[in-house]
Amino acid sequence: MTQKDPWLLTPGPLTTSRETKDTMLHDWGSRDSSFIETNQRIRENLVKIIDGQESYVCVPLQGSGTFAVEATIGTLLPPNGKALILINGAYGKRMVKILQYLNREYDIIETPEDTPPSIDDLDKKLSQDPKITHVLAVHCETTSGILNPLNQIGKIVAKHNRRLIIDAMSAFGAIPISIKEIQFDAVMASSNKCLEGVPGVGFAIIQKQSLEQCKGNSHSLSLDLYDQWITMEANAQWRFTPPTHVIMALDAAINQFVQEGGVLARHKRYSENCKTLISGMKEMGFETLLTSQLQAPIIVTFKMPKDHKFDFPLFYESLKEKNFVIYPGKLTVAPSFRIGCIGHIGRQEIRGALTAIKDTLAEMNIGDCSPE
Repeated sequence: MTQKDPWLLTPGPLTTSRETKDTMLHDWGSRDSSFIETNQRIRENLVKIIDGQESYVCVPLQGSGTFAVEATIGTLLPPNGKALILINGAYGKRMVKILQYLNREYDIIETPEDTPPSIDDLDKKLSQDPKITHVLAVHCETTSGILNPLNQIGKIVAKHNRRLIIDAMSAFGAIPISIKEIQFDAVMASSNKCLEGVPGVGFAIIQKQSLEQCKGNSHSLSLDLYDQWITMEANAQWRFTPPTHVIMALDAAINQFVQEGGVLARHKRYSENCKTLISGMKEMGFETLLTSQLQAPIIVTFKMPKDHKFDFPLFYESLKEKNFVIYPGKLTVAPSFRIGCIGHIGRQEIRGALTAIKDTLAEMNIGDCSPE
């Protein structure tokens, strides 16, 4: 490359390490023993992250995280089941759309994008509706960056003897989730978020006892995680052509994750990135959408400045020219943009981004960054 790749301050895809990139410079046969061993190692290592070695299995799937979400819901929720979806952003709404495609019954509890789900409303809804079999929750909703109260949600779901499915796309690997702390049927994530791999594979870590009951539930051959699991258990191979380079990169990324110190170490680095980012942005006058109590160290939403000279497309392109890629807003509650704290980056890169933002504001002649 003649020019260095930009720093990706987004919720994924992310900046990856040179070691992870270099892994993809080779070719593997999908039926080769070394690839099969790598695939099995990844599955085992992912289960360890939730302390699920005794009772959970990992089922990987080609595609983005949404592929894994649809596959998990379609496999675990039977045709006569009913889901309750906790919504405070785009990814809760996406699960609604999935259920509409699946023609499965569902209900919702929706709160604004800057507000956690109501635990009292969840308790009440489960008390009133015995038809609900599964609760679907997003751990970190990247629409805003909010960290939802997963442990409280889990306690209420367990109290009512229902099943919990967790979309942990943006949190898995950086915010602890353990079966020792919370009961759940499945947690879903992907390679290109806090594990710092590349896009192309999603996965679900599912309670084996639950998965054993799911034969025939799926609406799709390619998205049937029960069938994918049965095949991998029988011959350790994928049913259909796997994304070999992506999987080998994920194996390298997980090795680095372990060497760094696992979830707690990654959480510490991302938290330091987040604090550095928010502090620097506030010094320039920017205001965050969320309070510190609600903010996950994954991605931060900033309110748009009220200064009429602030033009987000121009701001974005100027930062890109300075080698930093940020993210547009996705809110309905307020005009905003987002800056990520995750990936193979540290405080040095965040400080570099802050300098680029300060220089860009000067170029745009923006003096007041207080929100609209």
